Amino acid sequence: MRGATAAADRIGFARLTKMAFDGVSLLPLWQQLIDKVTNGTASAGEGLDLSLIAQLLGQKATGLAVQDEVLALHQLFRSPCSAEQPRLRVLALAAAIDMGGNTPIEFLLENSDIELTTLYVVPGAAIPDPLPEHDVAIVVASDSEECRHALAEIATRAPSWPRPLLNPPDRVANLDRDKLYRLLNGIDGLDIPATIAVSRAQLLEVVLLSQTLPEAADGTDFPVIIRPRGSHAGVGLAKLDGPTELANYLIERREQDFFVSRFVDYSSEDGQFRKYRIAIADGKAYACHMAIADQWNIWYLNAGMSESEEKRQEEATFMHTFDFGFALRHRSALAAMTERVGLDYFMVDCAQTKSGDLLIFEADNTAVVHNMDSPQLFPYKPPQMHKIFDAFAAMLQRRAQQHADRAA
Repeated sequence: MRGATAAADRIGFARLTKMAFDGVSLLPLWQQLIDKVTNGTASAGEGLDLSLIAQLLGQKATGLAVQDEVLALHQLFRSPCSAEQPRLRVLALAAAIDMGGNTPIEFLLENSDIELTTLYVVPGAAIPDPLPEHDVAIVVASDSEECRHALAEIATRAPSWPRPLLNPPDRVANLDRDKLYRLLNGIDGLDIPATIAVSRAQLLEVVLLSQTLPEAADGTDFPVIIRPRGSHAGVGLAKLDGPTELANYLIERREQDFFVSRFVDYSSEDGQFRKYRIAIADGKAYACHMAIADQWNIWYLNAGMSESEEKRQEEATFMHTFDFGFALRHRSALAAMTERVGLDYFMVDCAQTKSGDLLIFEADNTAVVHNMDSPQLFPYKPPQMHKIFDAFAAMLQRRAQQHADRAA
């Protein structure tokens, strides 16, 4: 039933992703759910799980098509909760986007006594009135083109929301790459290169020498980092040193819109690049991970952390000393950034420049913070992840309690 407010139970994002991460074959479960769809016995929750399994198996288009069919009929879903009587009820407000487009909040609340219900805000289905019962709500949709409708719909209801509404939509809408640098520009001790939107036509003029790159990209000159607009996880990301490399890049890519920003060599004295993920929860910074590699285009999965005990020891030291090391060294820049972003919870991918400034690559509300890594290989990670999870849960509880106290 369209707009139904009864939550459909599902296996959930965290459990299915952990299965895939651990190398468990999802094909038997996929076939089981397909059989239910075929004979008409699949629930809405199982349909949404099927959509995620398809994406985890690399079938993104199929997964999104299934998701669209499910969300056309049902929008409210309940994730597994460890307590029969939860101490807190959280309502997550999500958009119909691929599996990386909403805050992966299940990881933050997994195995807790907090109940998580997710409401997908989709075209053609109004936000329920009255709303599903909850103690605190949080916007998990991202600042992306696919989420524009959801953010706009939530924004219309935000002023009259009956409970605390965290990560308000107007603040989430400041996080896309071409807006973030304007938001953070001018903070002492913080470097964030301007991210300029350029079209394929403009870049072709640079290739043909009809105009220079600074003329096309608001003063940004080679060497630059380029990526297709809207891309994530390094898709289409490249460093270009001149028009010839730009020409070759455009031959390989078919997108029409791109982001360019100046390249910053953030390598350390040993020639290695170090990239950090920081979580900000209720104004406080927490270490999530540290990736070390001999290349600039680094993210955790390509840094070889599992293969290097030396790298893991350095990451462990980074985590153990974070509060009186990295966080203390960059406390002013982190505090100013947190104030300007204005979100209750978000993540930052960053590094340190050669001059010691905090170099910001990205800040968003959808980067993954998880506890899936092997505790045998990464024994220092579970305590750190649970520190973040506990801080997130405490923030939710505190906001709900503050609201209750004001209403009393």
